[in-house]
Amino acid sequence: MSQMIDTRLAELGVELPAAAKSVANYLPVAQAGSIILTSGQLPLADGALIARGLLGRELDVAAGALAAKQCTLNILAQAKACLGSLERIAWIVKITVFVASAADFTEQHLVANGASDLLVDVFGEKGKHARSAVGVAALPMNAPVEIEAIIEITPEQ
Repeated sequence: MSQMIDTRLAELGVELPAAAKSVANYLPVAQAGSIILTSGQLPLADGALIARGLLGRELDVAAGALAAKQCTLNILAQAKACLGSLERIAWIVKITVFVASAADFTEQHLVANGASDLLVDVFGEKGKHARSAVGVAALPMNAPVEIEAIIEITPEQ
């Protein structure tokens, strides 16, 4: 059972990156009882953003959804680093998706689907979550998307 999530990720053709270390005075993930909360994760791969700019100006919805997917992989990497195994995830409770958007861009929800779809593909029913998709003027490093998560976990065995 301890390999089900890793097997599912491999079937989907995705690989978790190493969990990024915080670069300031915050924790990348914090645990409060049976809940872990991730700090906002950017669409970093191999230490670099996979895209830069505003949705609706420099980037289209497909590029934004791909960035959201990468943010989600980084969330899962943080969860795995904290928990030791993604099998301890009982439920993805909520994600908040921040989308750097041009003033007239109104498809933040479609960008957020890149994250939501991956979570359901990986975790099934346990991946169905509440969600907010919010347009913002700018994100750190000119990232197009940043996502944070609230995750319920099972007790350590």
